Amino acid sequence: MNVLVDGLSPLLDPTVLVCLLAGLLVGTLVGAFPGVTGSMAVALASGFTLTLEPVQGLAVLLTIYVGANYGDRIPSILVNTPGTPAAIATTLDGYPLAKQGKAGLALVASSFVTTGGILVSMAVFLVAARPIAQIALEFGPAEMFALVVFGLTVMISISSKSILKGVIAGIVGLAIATVGRDPITGDERFVYGVNDLNSGLPFIAVIIGLFGIAELFDQLLTHREQSVRPISALGRWWPTRGELKQMRKPFALGSVIGTVVGVVPAAGGDIAGLIGWDRAKRLSKQPEKFGKGSLEGLAAADTSSSATLGGSLTTTMALGIPGDSVMAVMVGSMVIWGLQPGPSLFTDNPDLVVTIATIMILATVLSLGISLVRMRGMVRLLDLPRHYLWAGILIFCVVGTYTTTNNMYTVWVMLGSGVLGVLMKRTGFPAGPVVLGLLLGPLAEANLRRALLIDGPSSLVTQPISAVLLVLALIGLGTPIIARARASRRQGSGEAEAREKESSGSVR
Repeated sequence: MNVLVDGLSPLLDPTVLVCLLAGLLVGTLVGAFPGVTGSMAVALASGFTLTLEPVQGLAVLLTIYVGANYGDRIPSILVNTPGTPAAIATTLDGYPLAKQGKAGLALVASSFVTTGGILVSMAVFLVAARPIAQIALEFGPAEMFALVVFGLTVMISISSKSILKGVIAGIVGLAIATVGRDPITGDERFVYGVNDLNSGLPFIAVIIGLFGIAELFDQLLTHREQSVRPISALGRWWPTRGELKQMRKPFALGSVIGTVVGVVPAAGGDIAGLIGWDRAKRLSKQPEKFGKGSLEGLAAADTSSSATLGGSLTTTMALGIPGDSVMAVMVGSMVIWGLQPGPSLFTDNPDLVVTIATIMILATVLSLGISLVRMRGMVRLLDLPRHYLWAGILIFCVVGTYTTTNNMYTVWVMLGSGVLGVLMKRTGFPAGPVVLGLLLGPLAEANLRRALLIDGPSSLVTQPISAVLLVLALIGLGTPIIARARASRRQGSGEAEAREKESSGSVR
């Protein structure tokens, strides 16, 4: 009971409430502008929140995370352009509904199922996170190293079409993490006389560069005038009782799929939304309507993508492994505040876990209210010229990065990371494994060396949990390779059969 009171009491602070409302406003606006992702906004805001108290900063970052999952549905439905990657599946039925004159209905239905999906996943977080953390508390150095390897390989296998490119990106992240001081002996490594490198590359600067500046530069290089105008005929807003009943089954299915997918590191809302939409189509009595304006399809897609928030939070807080790119930024900010996400968080700061869960739930309920009340006003934002937005983002990136250390060195690191991020984006290298390698590299190295010193190399395979996690890591890397090899083999055999048929037809 004391933990509950201690966790809720910080939210009575007016400053925290102001931070919560500011984060919701920013998150909703971010989602409404296509191309400005949630991870980009959270990375940008993290530079400013480091000067705040931890609860105040978390209120801003978590509510941006939630708000973006509401705002991104608006351009998906009205312009057929996802506000963030998580809303990709929303376009499949959202835009066809809007073209039928049901844009208002699609927007309201999306808000309802998004709220439900997040709340269901948060219930799972409240129930499952602590038991998972208690199990993880029993982990020794070998198990912790294997857990980090498993998390990194899952992100590598999911976040890139090429496993090789994902592995290279992960290795780059791990290599960057070695810059600075040795975690065991404290000796300088790869510093080359630059004093600023003694504490390693500034994490916030790197992540703002990779997610914020890189996205900004990429949009500047590929900008084209918007050819599709927002649909202005919104039609009726409120779903009928029959339509609500129609959405129940896909909502339940999407809640399960989204929460499960969210637990997997790096498998974000975009993947969950597409899986949920596909599963709902297979189970629907009217699959022919999917992709043509189906409320079932919209409900399944938006519930699945939004339910990943609680699953991702569970992985992040219980194990210390970021569930997605937004959580990677969150972990970096928490570490700078002196808070270490993971099993120890539930024993050292149980009240903070209650605070985080409450912020997420409050943000979800308030976002629903904002979406329903101010929906028409947010629709008009789609007409705002992009160049105003780009200029503002660049200014905030520079100022936010500088304020973390009051040193121009961090700004140069951010801009350099932005250039690297653009090159990676253009060549198909994912940024996720780089960030995860940079964030978890020191943890992996320290635990590996402790395991080798205490029990020797054999401990990595003789400890049951460690061995299982390493085997799962190998399976995680190997499965996509095998699947792609089979697909190419089937494609080759299909082409061979087609050629045989053509040749037999020509002989006749």
